[in-house]
Amino acid sequence: METTSAFTLTERLDNVAVITIDVPGEKMNTLKAEFGVQVRAILKQIRENKALRGVVFISAKPDNFIAGADINMIAGCQTAQEAEALALQGQQIMAEIHALPVPVVAAIHGACLGGGLELALACHTRICTDDAKTVLGLPEVQLGLLPGSGGTQRLPRLVGISTALDMILTGKQLRVRQALKAGLVDDVVPHSILLKAAVERAKQERPASRRLPVRERILAGPIARSLVFNMAAKKTEEKTHGNYPATGRILSVLETGLAHGSSSGYEAEARAFGELAMTPQSRALRSIFFASTEVKKDPGATAEPQPLHSAAVIGGGLMGGGIAFVTASKAKLPVRIKDINAKGINHALKYSWELLDKKVRRRHIRASERDSQLALISGTTEYRGFAQRDVVIEAVFEDLALKQQMVADVEANFAPHTIFASNTSSLPIGDIAAQAQRPEQVIGLHFFSPVEKMPLVEVIPHAGTSEATIATTVKLAKQLGKTPVVVADKAGFYVNRILAPYINEAMRLLTEGESIDKIDGALTKFGFPVGPIQLLDEVGIDTGTKIIPVLESAYGDRFSAPANIISAILNDDRKGRKNGRGFYLYGAKGRKSKKQPDPAIYTLIGSGQKGSLSEQQIAERCVMMMLNEAARCFDEQVVRSARDGDIGAVFGIGFPPFLGGPFRYMDSLGAGEVVAILQRLATQFGPRFTPCDALTRMAEQGLTFWPANETETLR
Repeated sequence: METTSAFTLTERLDNVAVITIDVPGEKMNTLKAEFGVQVRAILKQIRENKALRGVVFISAKPDNFIAGADINMIAGCQTAQEAEALALQGQQIMAEIHALPVPVVAAIHGACLGGGLELALACHTRICTDDAKTVLGLPEVQLGLLPGSGGTQRLPRLVGISTALDMILTGKQLRVRQALKAGLVDDVVPHSILLKAAVERAKQERPASRRLPVRERILAGPIARSLVFNMAAKKTEEKTHGNYPATGRILSVLETGLAHGSSSGYEAEARAFGELAMTPQSRALRSIFFASTEVKKDPGATAEPQPLHSAAVIGGGLMGGGIAFVTASKAKLPVRIKDINAKGINHALKYSWELLDKKVRRRHIRASERDSQLALISGTTEYRGFAQRDVVIEAVFEDLALKQQMVADVEANFAPHTIFASNTSSLPIGDIAAQAQRPEQVIGLHFFSPVEKMPLVEVIPHAGTSEATIATTVKLAKQLGKTPVVVADKAGFYVNRILAPYINEAMRLLTEGESIDKIDGALTKFGFPVGPIQLLDEVGIDTGTKIIPVLESAYGDRFSAPANIISAILNDDRKGRKNGRGFYLYGAKGRKSKKQPDPAIYTLIGSGQKGSLSEQQIAERCVMMMLNEAARCFDEQVVRSARDGDIGAVFGIGFPPFLGGPFRYMDSLGAGEVVAILQRLATQFGPRFTPCDALTRMAEQGLTFWPANETETLR
């Protein structure tokens, strides 16, 4: 038995063969092309051993079955034919597994995704553990691809068209109970008896093909199937606006297989996989995947992080409550909340209770898990119980004097080693630390709302922050389940700085007579998850615009908002979704009526709806303002690299992932083209569009933000 092999075969005394998956030197099992030889050799041994009664595939990793295929394989392909060959190889191996003459069981614990699920689908039976770590899915669409090793053909035949479409088109992952209900797995057992249960199942006769529920059998008929695919195509187009070619190919490949048989379906799948791998959208999405992986591995500093045993949060508002929740539920750290009154404490505790109880109702966690996580959160109105906290995250109002007072309070009541992390969106961290006794332990940690959903945090050291403080804060952010990007301590930091001119331009378009829904529609069609005006409503108009004067003071007129528009909105008590009054009409429960902007806005700001610009022109103006500011941030080293800038924009404000982020997008256009567009817009609409010096210089010298080998960034 070779210890370096990723797949090893053990033949038990009861004549069941156990194939153990354990990729050497890796935390996660991923499938690589070179494993094909190993697997085929094992399958040959199994076919030749006539005494075998069954086969079990199981992982030796503690928390994953197979997390997918190694994406680097695709990066190495130069042509669609090479990528298609990868898919054909995967299909062939899965076909050989399925064709084994004895029952084959997949024993699944942990992540079973992509190629891992395709391997499990090739088995005759699937058993999984009842652990919360166990999830099953085909997330290839998130990389601009489709499942290429038979997943598009096997999944709909196992679980039905509607479930298969939902999983493959969205990359949705099913938890254990969902997978069992859908028929994706045949049994659920405790982790301790997984192998035993799988071996017993392998000794039984191979099960007959699963009979689909009546509804799914009806949907599989020619007329109903055509209707299902037409509806799915329409719904997908409404969501993606044609920006993600993988979704259309997924529908086509599934329909081909169901209408013309598996053989045609496999052929279409491999061809589509090869062609999609070469699209710019897939390249961009894969770049985001690689970049986010690198950011998560990046320690952020040269020093070793300090141990983290407990945390504290100052402020029990929306942000404080969210931060306390992720500290307890994700990092599993005891967290104590300090607020000036019991109402704030109760609000924060209620916030966590509601989020955790929802998980219980949806069967994502057990009630006992909810209770144990809630037990990690406590609160007080006085500075008691904080003496040994390793880090405190301050989430009070955006007031410099108040935040400086919080620093003084923490230094007086917390341990000498405690790190003070300020969740500020605009105030310079150097100013917050100006009166600190231990300024080296003061840092910014900027969360985005809602904390439990948004994946990004900005880590903001000031000039005096120590490397150990940076490293420890980055470590904490990762434990909280966030992707941390280290940015410079300059007004607006990075995300809000590039967002402000984008939203300001949308406000200008509004005053020029363009309608709310047309502006938002133009930017969602461009690829943003929501338009800039709706985003302002979601964030809170009062909160979202608070940073504008700070930026205008720091950088000048290009950050000035259109005269009086914001004050007119706020003076009419419009704060957005949170008080039910914003640019959009809200129902009793704060839900925006579909495509129903409030017409009173136009009268309020003295604007009609006489705009004549196309959606493309609207999107161009907003996006180019963002790109120009991103280039300035790069030049001023607000972000350390194009990688960090792209991750910050995609994860922080939903910059279209299929474009790869602002820097990869500018590289795809070319600096010369970006400069030319900005110069044209400056001539038409004013000097705020003047291309920054960095872009002009890059255009003249033919430079890019991302170098060709993408290993380090040019400055």
